[in-house]
Amino acid sequence: ARHVTGGDDKKYILETTGSGVALFDYDNDGYLDIFLVNGTMLEGFAQRQEPTSHLYHNNKNGTFTDVTQDAKLLRSGWGQGACVGDYDNDGYDDLFVTYYGQNVLYRNQGNGTFDDVTQKSGLMHKTVRWSTGCSFLDYNKDGKLDLFVANYVDLDLKKTPAKGTNQYCQWKGIPVMCGPRGLPGGTNILYRNNGDGTFTDVSEKSGITKPSGYYSFTSLVSDYDNDGWPDIYVSCDSTPNILYHNEGNGTFTDIGLISGSAFNEDGQEQAGMGVSAADYDCDGFFDIVKTNFTDDTPTLYHNNGDGSFTDVTYPARLGANTRFLGWGTGFLDVDHDGWKDIFMVNGHVYPDVDKHNLDSPYQQEKLMYWNLRNGTFLDISSQAGSGIQEQRCSRGAAVGDLDNDGSLEIVVNNMNDTPSLLKNVGERKNWLLIKTVGKESNRDGIGTRVTVVTGSHKQMDEVRSGSSYISHNDLRLHFGLGDAVKVDRAELIWPSGKRETFSNLKANQTVTLEEGKGTPLAKATPSSKR
Repeated sequence: ARHVTGGDDKKYILETTGSGVALFDYDNDGYLDIFLVNGTMLEGFAQRQEPTSHLYHNNKNGTFTDVTQDAKLLRSGWGQGACVGDYDNDGYDDLFVTYYGQNVLYRNQGNGTFDDVTQKSGLMHKTVRWSTGCSFLDYNKDGKLDLFVANYVDLDLKKTPAKGTNQYCQWKGIPVMCGPRGLPGGTNILYRNNGDGTFTDVSEKSGITKPSGYYSFTSLVSDYDNDGWPDIYVSCDSTPNILYHNEGNGTFTDIGLISGSAFNEDGQEQAGMGVSAADYDCDGFFDIVKTNFTDDTPTLYHNNGDGSFTDVTYPARLGANTRFLGWGTGFLDVDHDGWKDIFMVNGHVYPDVDKHNLDSPYQQEKLMYWNLRNGTFLDISSQAGSGIQEQRCSRGAAVGDLDNDGSLEIVVNNMNDTPSLLKNVGERKNWLLIKTVGKESNRDGIGTRVTVVTGSHKQMDEVRSGSSYISHNDLRLHFGLGDAVKVDRAELIWPSGKRETFSNLKANQTVTLEEGKGTPLAKATPSSKR
């Protein structure tokens, strides 16, 4: 599948943002399939020649078959991002795709096909919106998945200035497409799941519409303060990032500014693109990594455990690479030592840079940072193999174990190009893959926190829908175990509040943990004092 987003010239910002990737097992055969979001061109296409998004079925032998048509997912338009969640708790994962135009909810019929239920679910909107990132989450903990949608620019192509016409349409003296600065920002949306196949827009009532006018890209749902309620972090382009704190009563408050996660350490807003969370230092709190524009660093926010974050980009040794323009990103344990490493995919937005001999080319290599287990990372990109060093103009990226061998692959959506599939072929130790199945909680267990204990080492992760850059990762959680041949115990906190433990799990397998099947744990007090 060749990705299409605009022509080679990039007259408008819409032609530069690219699209995401979703990895999910749509047919429940135990193997992850690949959904690649696709865009279109302003000039349009002849009938039946339009590009569409693509669903690839995993053949379990290292190959994939394009089943888009059979799955009833043929649709053309300005596709942006995707996220996955079983919103009707029927045991089959459903798919939400964002567009410049009209977003689409596909209900998984359980027979290999999808039904477009956008209209009947109440997700049609009256005006053209430019939606980007999305995440399913259970914000009110009623066992049904709700939906958060990020919106980038309130774009009217008829009113958008032409390339090079004002101060927002120049970069280093080169005339470029305009925006996002100088264009009106979008407003984010929260839909509550009514439990009958329909959703209600509760954006206003829940406080999600404040702030408005920000250029929101990617949503990341994570309980950053360990209070049991899912919070929403949004990476924003050229405006402060948003951290919606879940108040536990159906409302959210943006505490990006007071938490220290809205700006970098210099108090500057950045051009945030991709975002991911993990407990990289194994202190029991989720930290955040974010990719940004060129001539800037990525940002690593350390979670201090008291409701605040500190920008530790430079002390963590992530501040050296400033010539890259970052998009998809994620934490993954590449060597299975029990500590999360970081990858980033890159690519410029202005094709014109190649004509002007600037430091930052249009096609760029990827980055891989190895966790040194002491709060710092080592840039190992130059030794990380051809998949990392190959130059592409990349956008969305998703992580998952495509062949169930215990190591994670990365699928990358590249601008006006074919996708990349990066396979981990390095030396690896033991591992465990955990699939959560909720009973009282939502069926996918989205929002479940899992802590894995091997000897004296404790690591944790969380089941999440939507992150990286407008993409969606494997819902199963991957843990590197080092030399440990078993997990002494896995402690789960489900969205329902139920806490339980599963003991003596053998290494090097995928285990399914069902809510209610473990040994109940005594309720601990939340460790954050916000």
